[in-house]
Amino acid sequence: MFFNSLDFAFFLPIVFALYWIAGSRRLKTQNLILLVSSYFFYASWDWRFLFLLLFSTSLDYFSGIKISESQNQKYKKTWLLLSILINLGFLGVFKYYNFFISSFAEAIFNLGLDIDTWTLKVILPVGISFYTFHGLSYVIDIYNKKIQAEKNFVDYSVFVSFFPLLVAGPIERATHLLPQIKHARTFNYGEAVSGLRQILWGLFKKIVIADQCAEFANNIFNNYTSYSGSTLLIGAIFFTFQIYGDFSGYSDIALGTARLFGIKLLRNFAFPYFSRDIAEFWRRWHISLSSWFKDYLYIPLGGSTGSLFRRIRNVFIIFLVSGFWHGANWTFIAWGFLNALYIIPSIIFRTNRKNLDIVAKGRILPTTKEFISIFNTFALTVFAWIFFRSDSIGQAIHMIMKIFSQSLLSLPHFPGLRNSLSITVITIFFVLIEWLGREQQFAIERAAHWPKRYQRWSAYILIILLIFLYQGKEQQFIYFQF
Repeated sequence: MFFNSLDFAFFLPIVFALYWIAGSRRLKTQNLILLVSSYFFYASWDWRFLFLLLFSTSLDYFSGIKISESQNQKYKKTWLLLSILINLGFLGVFKYYNFFISSFAEAIFNLGLDIDTWTLKVILPVGISFYTFHGLSYVIDIYNKKIQAEKNFVDYSVFVSFFPLLVAGPIERATHLLPQIKHARTFNYGEAVSGLRQILWGLFKKIVIADQCAEFANNIFNNYTSYSGSTLLIGAIFFTFQIYGDFSGYSDIALGTARLFGIKLLRNFAFPYFSRDIAEFWRRWHISLSSWFKDYLYIPLGGSTGSLFRRIRNVFIIFLVSGFWHGANWTFIAWGFLNALYIIPSIIFRTNRKNLDIVAKGRILPTTKEFISIFNTFALTVFAWIFFRSDSIGQAIHMIMKIFSQSLLSLPHFPGLRNSLSITVITIFFVLIEWLGREQQFAIERAAHWPKRYQRWSAYILIILLIFLYQGKEQQFIYFQF
């Protein structure tokens, strides 16, 4: 059940009505409705993996209680390690087993030996990386005495499996979400309307920007040997907007949907393509994952303290792990490695926290220096996305070599070039709207303050018309595969 599907368009109003009518006066009823709805939502993908979700939830629930109640430090650590190892074990088997066994076999073959390998023919459970990280942060926080174990199984299960965030985040923290689940929620008309506005903008990003850019990006990447450097560069730029529109669009829909139920999720994107350096980009891109790795991996390793070697080591570890989290392919590791290289100079010279404010805050246009910084950061990001999108390291290198060849100066040519002009124009306007709304939580949040009703509704109707105009075959959200 995709957020941009007809099924979800029926599912959401039904759950919303049940939640506020049947559960309007009882918190327990509200949470039970959310839990049942979330399990139904997840089972619609593949009901068999619902048992894996239930097992992971139960494991972390009981582990948290054991850690919290024990007075023996060794006993606490045993339950913590048990939870971590089992969770990562399931993640490793489903997501990484075939990668490791195939890589091992290839390495042995390169040494002149040939061995038989056994791979698993399984479907990757949707959302496993996200709900696994929910559970891991929960038990780690209990072990570190940041929170107390949750005794109510239904409340804890809602924290893990709340359907707007279940399959692609944001990666929530118990310290942020559990208190909201445990406190009574009353309907807030203003929040609900703003949530619908955010859902609308998320659908626009997904259907109009991401899915249309995907058509051209997929064609160019899948036939990269046939195209010139200029065409390949255009393909990389199309993918750059595809992945942003796709994932930030999902996040907007998730956050907007949660607000309909009186719940606020962590912000996941803050206009990352307007960043002035790579460090700022990573504070604005997939914020919940970046902060998760920072709190549970980077800081425990020593963070930015200690010797220069230690700081550089920690940066490479966190980016390589982040790359590997995205998928079982050397291309993701290369993408992580490249981003580590990008950010190392700012770590060495301690300029990684230079740009903490909003670019050109209170101004319409950036300064020349800001514009150049944004352009350079965007160019580096586009270059890195080539590795992320490619099927192999060889493909990425081939594309890069061609982009930096004389064919970059030739006119681009690919099937549908004329059709791509319309989406190019729409994407330019999309960037302008995002720029004007960069000081808000999402780009069209400012529309609520427009004095004239006809102005607001004209904008909403235009967005809806574009969504219907460009809707077509349902396209899976990119991050569902992670």
